Amino acid sequence: MSRQVISFPIEGTTFNYRVAAVIVVDGHVLVCREDDDHYVMLPGGRVEMGEASAVALGREIAEELDMPGVVGPLLATSESFYAGRGEAYHELGFFYAAVLPGQGPNGQSPWLVRQDEGHELQFSWVPLAGDALETVNLLPPWLPEFLRQQPGNPVHVVHDEREMS
Repeated sequence: MSRQVISFPIEGTTFNYRVAAVIVVDGHVLVCREDDDHYVMLPGGRVEMGEASAVALGREIAEELDMPGVVGPLLATSESFYAGRGEAYHELGFFYAAVLPGQGPNGQSPWLVRQDEGHELQFSWVPLAGDALETVNLLPPWLPEFLRQQPGNPVHVVHDEREMS
């Protein structure tokens, strides 16, 4: 059976179902920049049809980082409405705590460079303190404050940029 990511256009808007890893070590969070983007995101990717979100995240970690990851508890879900690359998006996101056993900040930036689906991915450890997350343009925009606060229970965030434009 062929693999089908859950991402498709409907009447001018692309729907995405995405999972992301919140990997925090020594006050730093792991972020990823794709070679043609002006922002960074948390490691992760799109869920495939018939795949549980936590399983999808484990697969994405293995594919993107080429190392095993341990997916932990769900931290947040989100509904995001935004525009990028000249397109409108409606995205459902599932954010899980995750661990890369034996890995963490080592002073190198980028920490890891990998090729994935024709793109260069640069992974870096960014401090949670100060404004470093804003400086690297971590998206979605609600993430920096969420990561600094780390609520004790899962939260649901609705982020709608359509009303801001």
